[in-house]
Amino acid sequence: MDLFNHQLRLYADPSRVVVRPFHIAWSAMNGQGQRRAARMVEEVLAMSPVQASEQLAAVLKDFEARHWQTRRVFMTRYEEIAGQHGLDDVDIGDEKRQLIGAYFCHEYSYAAAALMNPSVVPHHDQSGMPEGSQRILMSLRAVGEGHISSVAFREGIITNENQLKLAPEPPFATAADAPAIDGDETPSGPITVHRHRDSTLSGTVIFPITEAQSKGLEDLRLVHFTHDDCAVEWLGTYTAYNGAKIQSELLRTRDFRAFDLVPMTGTAARNKGIALFPRKVGGDYLSIGRQDGENLYLLRSDRLDHWDDGELILTPVHPWELVQIGNCGPPIEIDEGWLLLTHGVGAMRKYSIGAALLDKNDPSKVLGRTKEPILAAADQDREGYVPNVVYTCGAMRHGDKLFMPYGIADSSVGFAFVEIKKLLERM
Repeated sequence: MDLFNHQLRLYADPSRVVVRPFHIAWSAMNGQGQRRAARMVEEVLAMSPVQASEQLAAVLKDFEARHWQTRRVFMTRYEEIAGQHGLDDVDIGDEKRQLIGAYFCHEYSYAAAALMNPSVVPHHDQSGMPEGSQRILMSLRAVGEGHISSVAFREGIITNENQLKLAPEPPFATAADAPAIDGDETPSGPITVHRHRDSTLSGTVIFPITEAQSKGLEDLRLVHFTHDDCAVEWLGTYTAYNGAKIQSELLRTRDFRAFDLVPMTGTAARNKGIALFPRKVGGDYLSIGRQDGENLYLLRSDRLDHWDDGELILTPVHPWELVQIGNCGPPIEIDEGWLLLTHGVGAMRKYSIGAALLDKNDPSKVLGRTKEPILAAADQDREGYVPNVVYTCGAMRHGDKLFMPYGIADSSVGFAFVEIKKLLERM
């Protein structure tokens, strides 16, 4: 079908690094029966002022130019360690404080392995936008060392002439500020993380924090949500993964400064890929989910954070989706109904993107669906970390078009504009 693919591509970039806490459990013992973390602190405290100054200088030579406010980060980490190790009342100079903090930090390349599965919403700041243009905010799944996924963001502008301009990334990325870990305990949800007051969204990364998230925050599906009282909130569903189990969770924010990360409950929350409708329908919160790994269901709830089993609405029918189908982000409201992007898996595990139209007042009624994909992996877009995959976690309406960022082979991100009228004609 007629689809405008923008030439811009985003790729995994190992040079994008942040400073993260390096955790050595206070109870961990070495072969001499010493607590490892306590021994490290004691070794620094035993250094002479000259030796500590020399060691800190060596660390700063290697890392200060690569990170934002490196000394402040080290001091913040020291303050966390001091509270755990009883150093609050000890007279320690700033250089030793920074050096202790450095020993409990490490550099992490958050997008070294892959960059994929974006979603997009209207930006919370539309000031100064000329007619036909809209400021956007994208979430991205960034995969780093250990195949651990985190959430990154990019801001940009789209126009009604299929133009896309992304805001430049700042030279330094920063991790969202998270609750301090107390000793050996990993926090449980819900929790709140904060973007640093001096950091842009395009330079902010949200990392796993809780035990349920320990191996990744995967596939955030953002939605611009309007409540019954017309209050606006940005919501996002994502998969928390701990290496053995998955759990659906909810991100909530009103200002993109503070982000609540809330575990979901209910039978449907044990599955991945829940996508929220952008408002209540018929007095209920609605979402689309895949309970059985194969089909799509309409879920209803009186709470945003609790989802039980739903009503079957879509099953694999066409050859390109016979293995399984799933949603590709939140339903998009148009005059004709709810436009739902779907993904289908066909022969040779090839992922493609299609669409369905749901009734506006009763979304359990399917009014139409595309017989052929609107986007499928082809030519150079087939190659990557996971070949033969195109996938999106959410598009948005812009005038009479959809703007759709999409992941390519779990390795890069592309962008497309689709005319809604022509998309509906394919159903």
